[in-house]
Amino acid sequence: MNDSVRTRPDGSERPLSTAYDTALLDLDGVVYAGGEAIAHAVESLGTARDGGMHLAYVTNNAARTPGTVAGHLTELGIPAEPGDVITSAQAVARLMSDQLPSGSRVLVIGAEGLRVALRERGLVPVESLDDDPAAVVQGYGGPDMPWSRLMEASYAVARGLPWFASNTDLTIPSARGIAPGNGSAVEVVKIATGAEPQVAGKPQPPMHRETILRTGAERPLVVGDRLDTDIEGAFVGGVDSLLVLTGVTTAATLLAARPEHRPTFVAEDLRGLLEPQPSVSGSAGEGFRCGGWTASVQDGELALEGEGERIDALRALCAAAWTAAGEGSCALDAGKALARLGW
Repeated sequence: MNDSVRTRPDGSERPLSTAYDTALLDLDGVVYAGGEAIAHAVESLGTARDGGMHLAYVTNNAARTPGTVAGHLTELGIPAEPGDVITSAQAVARLMSDQLPSGSRVLVIGAEGLRVALRERGLVPVESLDDDPAAVVQGYGGPDMPWSRLMEASYAVARGLPWFASNTDLTIPSARGIAPGNGSAVEVVKIATGAEPQVAGKPQPPMHRETILRTGAERPLVVGDRLDTDIEGAFVGGVDSLLVLTGVTTAATLLAARPEHRPTFVAEDLRGLLEPQPSVSGSAGEGFRCGGWTASVQDGELALEGEGERIDALRALCAAAWTAAGEGSCALDAGKALARLGW
């Protein structure tokens, strides 16, 4: 097996808020859900900030401007400035400006955040294919975006215009549950045209580039709730990551994670930023230990013994599952072990 393949979460003797200079925080599912702050987020981020950690908010949601996002965070009790917010709209606008002449018209299928980002890069947003655009860009337009906008995008892409997407998240968390994201809308245009867009948002390199350029982070820690965007984006960028279980990813999904989706650290919520991370010891032969728990593979399933904090049990189970899976995805049954933990 490749020695670079992660087979267990790392430990840290220092709290993560002091071991890293900058937290690159996802928003939906990490800091808030449906506009409301997630439990422990406000206090945890305040403590991390007071201790000297720089907080940057990195979101694939291209609908809102950085100023609007910063205002929302401040209202929730998390003081933020527009410069603290990096969006996939900014990343895709830079990607487009690298390929299009300044002043080019761009057909926008999305919301105000995308238009503002394009103007910042010297591009001109337009609303119709009749406006003779040089390219088309697609971003999340909110729950009330009409179907006619997807039709307009399809007409433009079918005509051969370069097509860009802010991100391709198929789903987003909301106060009522999991809802379709921009990636679902992108799939509609793909089906209609057979084309593929250039994508800027997490986990693609343009988003990581935009984040580092805007934050100047030297030792960043990506903090997210999604394996396929946040954690994979950290993997692609070669930086460490913390997965929090307050959004899309479930414990079962984490155990089945492929190598590029395996986080450096795991915590239930943002309180994990303020704590040292216990290491996982042991091996496949003797079992993997974390806290008061031991995880192993027995009779074709993941087994768990001991007691203590359930997040320590999950860390031990990750080690057992990822070691068994190697460079693949673990298919071992974890139902009994997770049910014991309430997951």
